[in-house]
Formats: sequence, structure tokens, C-alpha cells
Amino acid sequence: MNTTLPILYQDEHLVVINKPINLPVHKSKGMANDAPYVTKYLGQQLDCSVYNVHRLDAKTSGILLLALSPEMATELTEQFARREVSKVYHALVKGNPGEGTFDSKVKKAKQGNKAAAETAYHTLRTVHTGLEHKGEADLAISLVELKPTTGRWHQLRQHCAYNRYDIIGDAEHGDFPLNRLLAEMIGEKRLYLHACALTFDHPITKERLTFQEPTPVEFAALLDRFEVG
Repeated sequence: MNTTLPILYQDEHLVVINKPINLPVHKSKGMANDAPYVTKYLGQQLDCSVYNVHRLDAKTSGILLLALSPEMATELTEQFARREVSKVYHALVKGNPGEGTFDSKVKKAKQGNKAAAETAYHTLRTVHTGLEHKGEADLAISLVELKPTTGRWHQLRQHCAYNRYDIIGDAEHGDFPLNRLLAEMIGEKRLYLHACALTFDHPITKERLTFQEPTPVEFAALLDRFEVG
């Protein structure tokens, strides 16, 4: 893959990038020594050490904030912990959830206990596919805006799956037969979850910064396929 990561903002303290899909943020247990990950690639690109600040799953694309010193990483991480950071995601999901808040508990880690979590959601667009799936004669797929107020492991993916609005392409919590069907139809296999906006306070300048990144074209292309057809 191209190891030059797209930088949205950079100063001497922090950097914001648009993370591609299928790229972990940092090295984790079990990964090969030569495995690709953001902090390695970005460190090579900037010729300095880079420190992760918040979670963004390897399969999720979009806006990622990183620090350029341990001290800055600590300050930014604490800002996330105090819930002073605003995060907005777009996802393609099965069905039409409408608008509301998911507040069911989710797992804190893959093998962990459950913890309280909250995600606001708002449906932006819905198409009817004409597909028969699990008793539904005309399956709907929706583009949904998701705003988590907590930051649990796979929170958005778990909340959507628990409420039967599985995120398309979610190979861990989602609707596996539907994922296979759509991947075969459109020739595109990915998790349709994108971090499209991030707002936080710069620890040094105290300026409130907002970064936005358009949803990948693959999202609209999937919806258009059915709406046009």
C-alpha cells in the first residue's frame, strides 16, 4: 500500500490525518515485526516519533488525531477521557433506524465485561434494494450519522448490531450473509464506517479545532446502485 498518509493538519505538537481502511493505528500483540501501522508509517513520513491518542479501528477510515510528544499525547488523551471531544461518523447500515440514541451496554474489549455506552444516530438517506433477506422482501440500507458520547471498543459496530441495524461490511459483529451478498454484487469489500468529523481543543493555543473529511465515494456508490436500478 502507499505509505504516504494524507495529512489534514500538522504543527509542532500534533498531526491530523485521513486514515485509510485496513490500517491499524499502532502495533499490537501478535502483529508481525514488518506489519504496517499508522504510527510507524507516519513516523517515517515525518521523521519523528508519533503517539496515538484515541481509538480508530483498523477497518475504519477517516479522521485520526495523533500527538508528536508523550506530553501532548497525555493532554489529548485526557481531553477524550473528559468527553470534551466531538466525534462524528458515517455508516451504511441494514434497515432504517430513524433518529434517536443507542444506550445499551457494550463489551469493553473482545473478551471483557460490558460497560455503559451511548451513541446518538440520525438517518441521512435510505434506499430500498429489492433484495429478499431474512424474511424481508425489500431490504432497506441507510446512510446514518453516528455521534458517540463514550468511547468503548467497537462501540458503533456493537450498538448497530445489537439493535439489528448491522453496519455493512462488519465482519465481526454484523450480518455475515448480507456482507457476502453485497460484496459479490458490487465487487467491493470493506467496512462501511468512516470518521468524518473531529472537534477538539488545541492544548497549546486553546483554539477549538474542527476537521472534516468527506465520506468515501464507495458509500454513495452502493446506495446509488439500488436507487438508480
